[in-house]
Amino acid sequence: MRISDVLRRKGDDVVTVRRDATVAELLDLLVERRIGAVVVSDSDGRVDGIVSERDVVVHLRRATVPPLEEKVGAIMTTEVAVCSPEDDTESLARTMTDRRVRHLPVVVDGRLAGIVSIGDIVKQRLDELQDERDQLVDYVQQGRPAPR
Repeated sequence: MRISDVLRRKGDDVVTVRRDATVAELLDLLVERRIGAVVVSDSDGRVDGIVSERDVVVHLRRATVPPLEEKVGAIMTTEVAVCSPEDDTESLARTMTDRRVRHLPVVVDGRLAGIVSIGDIVKQRLDELQDERDQLVDYVQQGRPAPR
């Protein structure tokens, strides 16, 4: 299964924030949209960074200025792991596990095309397993080959 299949199912809507937004504005966005990370983009579709709940927690613990007034650019992760629509979900799951990240922007020709979370990958895999199970049940009950 490819990342393009995941995006086709969930959509390609991506919430972004500018690096000059405050942490307070970021938190409002995370709460309002019920998401765990936001892509930082100051210009049309370029991925400048990503900021997650974990980044906020680390910032709150280390803050030397009023933490909610700090700019997103100061706390974002700038070395962002990304993927492409052609990547397969299995390798992406490994990347997410190895790098200990839960969100990866999907990039096409240097521009943001979507975002996938570990939850999206798990859901896709569970759906695949259910389809396989259904085919096996049909095969056993009908005594003929399962469709491919």
